[in-house]
Amino acid sequence: MAEGERPHVVIMGAGPAGLTAAYELYKHDVPVTILEKDPDQVGGLARTVEHKGYRFDIGGHRFFSKNQEVEDLWTEILGDEMLNRGRLSRIYYRGRFFAYPIKAANALWNLGPLEATRCVASYAWARLRPVKNPKSLEDWVRNQFGWRLFTIFFKTYTEKVWGISTRELSADWAAQRIKSLDLWLVLRSALLPRRRPSNRGEVVTTLIDKFRYPRLGPGQMWERVAEISRKKGSPVLFGRSIDRVKHDGERVRSIVSRSATGILEEYAGTDFVSSIPIRELIGRLEPPAPEPVRRAAESLSYRDFISIALMIDRADVFPDNWIYIHDPSVRVGRIQNFKNWSPDMVPDQTKTCLGLEYFCFEGDGLWTSDDAALVELAKKELAQLGICSPEQVFDGVVVRQQKAYPVYDDAYQSHVDVIRNYLKNYLPNLHLAGRNGMHKYNNQDHSMMTALLVARNIAAGTAFDPWRVNADAVYHEDIRVGERDLSGRQVPEKIAAR
Repeated sequence: MAEGERPHVVIMGAGPAGLTAAYELYKHDVPVTILEKDPDQVGGLARTVEHKGYRFDIGGHRFFSKNQEVEDLWTEILGDEMLNRGRLSRIYYRGRFFAYPIKAANALWNLGPLEATRCVASYAWARLRPVKNPKSLEDWVRNQFGWRLFTIFFKTYTEKVWGISTRELSADWAAQRIKSLDLWLVLRSALLPRRRPSNRGEVVTTLIDKFRYPRLGPGQMWERVAEISRKKGSPVLFGRSIDRVKHDGERVRSIVSRSATGILEEYAGTDFVSSIPIRELIGRLEPPAPEPVRRAAESLSYRDFISIALMIDRADVFPDNWIYIHDPSVRVGRIQNFKNWSPDMVPDQTKTCLGLEYFCFEGDGLWTSDDAALVELAKKELAQLGICSPEQVFDGVVVRQQKAYPVYDDAYQSHVDVIRNYLKNYLPNLHLAGRNGMHKYNNQDHSMMTALLVARNIAAGTAFDPWRVNADAVYHEDIRVGERDLSGRQVPEKIAAR
């Protein structure tokens, strides 16, 4: 930005990252323009879809963060509309429900004395004879829990989510995502009285038993921020996909968007915040980025997602907020019970709305199935799991979500580094934030924290590095010598063939 030039920020994407950046910039009296590809909804992956009065998430979104600033921001935006909810979630495996987080008595009862003994023996053997220098997720989790517990509680679900064998997924991801959880901690939490943590940093996120949730779903949070933006004179501009990102090799100068009817509009600015997928962003630079940067961006890939919401003519189906389906006989990976997140997610308390989650790749057989076939698949699998009969389902709707999860090969980090270095050196006023914007598998609070830092850098001239926000949405000012950069492997990485 030239000296004395009034800032104006163009934001690409109206999900948690884009709208958090806008919200923070308003506090500094910085005007913004927000471009959103969706024709009528904000929230991105955290939006709430409504169908005939039934509301459901694209997945499920717990509102819990180790970062108190993010927690306070949620309260600031929605106030009393944030409900305090008790958590109940279980694992379904071969006809039985296991409490999750694991409870010793429940697990022993479900496993039976013989299988429980085998699991303990398997754990002991793994601790005595660990795989040296584990490279795969399978080896790492086997070392921590033993082979039998790994098979029951990790293998099937992980492979459903990522579409890759656990033998091909990097141990780095398991070490990051399960770093605070081991079998002794699970048993201790199940058998001993709980001590209240002295601070949020002590909490193991996997084990939390309470969280907050907007009364009308996570989209309510972002609908409220969009309304604030409208009142500030900057309504979200819907139905605008990014057509071109125009630059002069030193700075981005403008964004050209394309409406659903093909109308092109150009928006100039001093700074630009992107929460759209990196692959799309780099592919739309004009003039094109250097060939190595384009190649790096094109090498990034994604896991896609289908949510099938079924409306059921029963007041109570199961008591959980959600159930993980580890059973390999069905394709569904997780089932959300939205009424148990908030009663106001359904218009009639004598009915229930379940969301069945299927993980896939865009263009595969599941993704290209027509909606009616997908609804029938979901009904069939609910019956197969013994949850409800097909006759009790009176309506269903399908939502496809592209690029829900970043997926990586063994060189993903080097690809991201190439792109980061190029933007830093040649387009310093183009800022990345959020899950797809940074190509990092993270939660909503992490996306928000990266956006807060980006906004403050623009508005106040600070020099926070959003890549130093860790998986717990905590910013680390310094990284010790020899410590991996916190932008590192937050998602499964495919390892080289053995």
